[in-house]
Amino acid sequence: MSIAIVDDNKTNLLIIEKILEKAGYTDLITLSSARELYHLLGMDAPDPADVTVDLILMDMMMPEIDGVEACRKVQADVRLRDIPIIFVTAMGDSNKLAEALDAGALDYVMKPINKVELLARIRSTLRLKYEKDWHKERDKRIKYELDLAKQVQLSVLSHPLKNEHIEISAVYRPSSELAGDFYAWYPIGPHRYGIILLDMMGHGISSSLVCMYIYSALKDTITGIGDPELVMQELNRRMNQLHVTDSLINYYFTAIYLVLDTEQRTIEYVNAGHPAGVAVLDGDVQLLSEGCCAIGFFEGIEITKGYATYEKQAQIALYTDGLTEWIADEEHDGLAQITSSFKDITAHDPEGLIEKLSKTTKNGPSQDDMCLVMISAS
Repeated sequence: MSIAIVDDNKTNLLIIEKILEKAGYTDLITLSSARELYHLLGMDAPDPADVTVDLILMDMMMPEIDGVEACRKVQADVRLRDIPIIFVTAMGDSNKLAEALDAGALDYVMKPINKVELLARIRSTLRLKYEKDWHKERDKRIKYELDLAKQVQLSVLSHPLKNEHIEISAVYRPSSELAGDFYAWYPIGPHRYGIILLDMMGHGISSSLVCMYIYSALKDTITGIGDPELVMQELNRRMNQLHVTDSLINYYFTAIYLVLDTEQRTIEYVNAGHPAGVAVLDGDVQLLSEGCCAIGFFEGIEITKGYATYEKQAQIALYTDGLTEWIADEEHDGLAQITSSFKDITAHDPEGLIEKLSKTTKNGPSQDDMCLVMISAS
């Protein structure tokens, strides 16, 4: 426990020091000016060391730099703003005392010093500091764990796929929170590929855990079943296993899942409440919107499977609503913007499509997870 006492009057320094020593505070640093305080805190050092002061007791009226100005400067330093400051002053002007509190001081004690009052205010202030330090350490630990969870999430996403028949890749820009978007693709037979993009309800830890729960079942479901209608039925069954009676939250996700056969040149898909995929098939645009409601809403769902074919070339864009909400405004519809821009893309270039769409919007950075999956087959 280190307490810095700042006062230009040596008698006052001695009195406070003796009071604190008798109360059991032994790590005391006496300073005669604000400049000495700045030096102690490393405010004049090019590479300041870690702060070891737990509390500052400071006189308000000091020559050259008064206590209020010093308090304001300490509070402006990110390293130091959590050090509590108590003014010990003879200044009885309520306006000046209000100014001191506005500058960042937590409390004040009037001179002549009442020992009981001074010690009580120190104990109260230190309790607040301990609690604040505990919350800071906890938040730091939580942030570390969330960052680690975010890395785990990103590590299970499918890697880009490219061969002579098909190319699949994605652009994924999660928000600052744990993401609820997920994509995957798997070979499910000769010349056949199962591709899914889903958007879990909400953000944060709970949505991320539900997303990882679905991921744990996804590969076996897609590679073992394959058919879009049956895959969606199985995922809906899995989601309903999470429902708890009387729970305030029922988790669900939107998704679009398709099976692309590069030999038969066919696309079978189900859109479960997800933004319509955009397919450019031999130059013609088709929206992939057939399907059902979001997965997890109801125990039983009716599904309509969509179907499309192409002869020479297919370009497909799947995306989450974070992308459409980002580029949409009062004058432009997000889906129309994507359709128009995607139709003009000649090469497999999801980053280029995002860059092109960014030029059509005046909006700032997206506040939601944003994901785009591009599929090219020929």
